[in-house]
Amino acid sequence: MTLTVLEPEGLYPDTDLEQRILGPGVRILRGNARTGLADLPDSLCAEADGLMTLRMAVPGEQLARFPKLKVVVRMGVGYDRVDRAACAARGITVCNVPDYGTQEVAEFAVLLALALRRGLILYHDTQRGPEPAPWGVMPSPLHRRQEVQTFGILGLGRIGTAAALRARAFGWRIAFFDPHLPNGADRALGVARCRTLEELLAQSDVLSIHAPLTRATRGLIGERELRLLPRNAVVVNTARGPILDIAALERCLRDGHIAGAGLDVIPEEPPREPIPSLLRAYRAQEEWLRGRLVVTPHIAFHTPEAWEDIRLKSAETMRDVLVEGRRTNVIPPEAD
Repeated sequence: MTLTVLEPEGLYPDTDLEQRILGPGVRILRGNARTGLADLPDSLCAEADGLMTLRMAVPGEQLARFPKLKVVVRMGVGYDRVDRAACAARGITVCNVPDYGTQEVAEFAVLLALALRRGLILYHDTQRGPEPAPWGVMPSPLHRRQEVQTFGILGLGRIGTAAALRARAFGWRIAFFDPHLPNGADRALGVARCRTLEELLAQSDVLSIHAPLTRATRGLIGERELRLLPRNAVVVNTARGPILDIAALERCLRDGHIAGAGLDVIPEEPPREPIPSLLRAYRAQEEWLRGRLVVTPHIAFHTPEAWEDIRLKSAETMRDVLVEGRRTNVIPPEAD
């Protein structure tokens, strides 16, 4: 029996790599959807046994158009764009690709922390323009030696672990909170485990978020949590935007409790009206934010090598699950 895999976004100029991995018994179709699965014709959807999506959501109301669908592979780490409850009700297996971009995102998280804590952003911002700041040191609560700080990690999965190893190499003390991590992993890595989120926050001079977006983590870091951080802490989010309340972050930045923040993700991407006021202030280069905030457009994962990994590992996951019946990278329904 021939199986059919649909890549709806037309991401690549050919399907040679996918065909080589999936084998001759699998037919590969490409769509040209731009805004969502609704752009695809019903005839194309009706043929798909497997669906591989990168940017596109898989909403439950679209599943009826895919009567043969057995496997969805989200071509990335996060799987919050897939309606997993609706998929489970249909018996559709959902997978992600957790083993790409690990190094890139971990490095970017540490980069954001270093750039803020060592003054790179402040001096970059203040030396530009027709009236640069005086040529010399600018006192700021941001600037600290790594060895006197704790780098706190929320979520010690693959990326969190890679960030821990890199941050430790720069001299930070490492602490983490992850209720899902088995005992002993902290000993193997030589990092300090916190029993509660509150315990982690109380000691984190840098808080780096590396948790998936689930029902439990949505809005997890709000104003109460931010104010549990030591005064003049730095917050870095390279995970998912809705985990962090950026309105609360703005309040804590404005009153000085939080010294700086680095955001590769925001709650709605790309931002649409009404634009969050923190992002408006950042775009307007308001004086109070100079050197204190970095915003990048969800690109922490990006290198040419990471893009190659996405393509390769997505095809391998589809082959393992759809063709060979394995459980590679399957997200269990209870993962939320």
